[in-house]
Amino acid sequence: MKLRFLDLRKQNLNIENKIINSIKKNISSSSFIGGSDLINFEKEFKNYLNIKYCLGLANGTDALEIAIKTLNLKKNSEVLVPANTWISTAEAVLNNNFKLKFVDVDETHNICIKDLKNKISKNTRAVIVVHLYGNPANLKKILALKRKHKFKIIEDCAQSHGAEYNGKKISTFGDIGTFSFFPSKNLGCYGDGGCVVTKNKKLYVNMKKIANHGGLKKNSHQILGRNSRLDNIQAGILRIKLKELDKWINYRNRQAKVYYENLSKIKSIKFVKRIKNSKSSFHLMVIKTKYRNELKKYLHKKNIETAIHYPKSLPETDLFKKNHLNYCKKMFSLKYSKEIISLPIGEHLTLRQIKYICKIIIKFFDV
Repeated sequence: MKLRFLDLRKQNLNIENKIINSIKKNISSSSFIGGSDLINFEKEFKNYLNIKYCLGLANGTDALEIAIKTLNLKKNSEVLVPANTWISTAEAVLNNNFKLKFVDVDETHNICIKDLKNKISKNTRAVIVVHLYGNPANLKKILALKRKHKFKIIEDCAQSHGAEYNGKKISTFGDIGTFSFFPSKNLGCYGDGGCVVTKNKKLYVNMKKIANHGGLKKNSHQILGRNSRLDNIQAGILRIKLKELDKWINYRNRQAKVYYENLSKIKSIKFVKRIKNSKSSFHLMVIKTKYRNELKKYLHKKNIETAIHYPKSLPETDLFKKNHLNYCKKMFSLKYSKEIISLPIGEHLTLRQIKYICKIIIKFFDV
C-alpha cells in the first residue's frame, strides 16, 4: 500500500456531502461572484482570527501583491524577504517595482533575526514575515525592530492557517496578513483562492478598491486597480472546512509528536526548531539530514511519498541568482535546501501509519 504525501479525497470524505450540497445551492441560485457564502466566510474567518477585516481574493499571490501596493511605499523602497520561501513572496515585491533584499533563515526556517538586523537599511520600508511550514516566526523580536526602524510588516500566512503565537492567531501581529487557500493548504478550497486581513480600516478599504478595479462600486474607478475575487462557490467550501480546521490542526500536532518521539534519537536527523509559546499548524512536517537524497529514494522504494520544500532557496533560482546569489552564498538557507525533506502528514494518515513511516526511517539509519 502506498502512503501518499497528500490525499485530499480522504481529507474531505467526512464533509463531501456538505460540500456538494453547498456547490449545488450556489449553482441553482446562480450565485457565483459575490453572494452570501463569500460575505459569511469573510465574517467567519475574521472572527476565527479575531481581527477586524477580511477580504477574499483570487489567490495568495494576489493577496501579497495587493498588500504591498496598498502600503503606498515610497519609490525605490526596499522590502526584505526570507531567502527560503515560495516564489510568490519575492515575486510580489518585484511586481510592485520595489527593491528586493533576501534575509537568511535560522533553525526555525523562518527569517533570521540576526541577519534581519544586519540587512535593515535607511531604505527598508517593509518586511514580509513568512511563517513557513505552519511554524510561527519570532514575532516578538521582529515587532521590536519594527518599532525601532518604523517599517511595515506583512505576514505571509500561506502555510500557517490557525497557527498561534502567545495565544493569538498568526496574521494579527503585522499591518496586513495574507493567506492562500490553494487546495493543498490546511484550509484549502477546490481551486485557487486567497485573502488579506488587517486591523486597519483604511488599509482594508484601499485593498478592496484595488481588488475591484479601483472602486468600491461597479463603474466607480477611483484608483488604478485590478480584478481579484474569491468566488462564492469556493467561499462556500471554505466555510465548511473552516469548521474542521482546529480539529485538523490538533490531529497534525499529534502526528508531529509521533515523529518527534520516534525520530529524535537519530543523530543524523534534525527537526525544524519551534519558538516558545507558539503552536504550529504543521502544514508540513520537515526534517533535515545530510542523507536526504538517499532517504528519499529509500522511502520511495517503500511506497512512502515525500516532497522537498524547496529544492532551491530563492537566491539560487534563475530569476534571482544574477542580482542576489553573491551576497547570499553563505546563507544557511542554501545549505538547508540540500538537506530538507518533507514527510507525509495530514488527515489522510492514521497515527499507526505515521509510526510505520518512522519505523522505516529508523531502519534506513540502522538505529
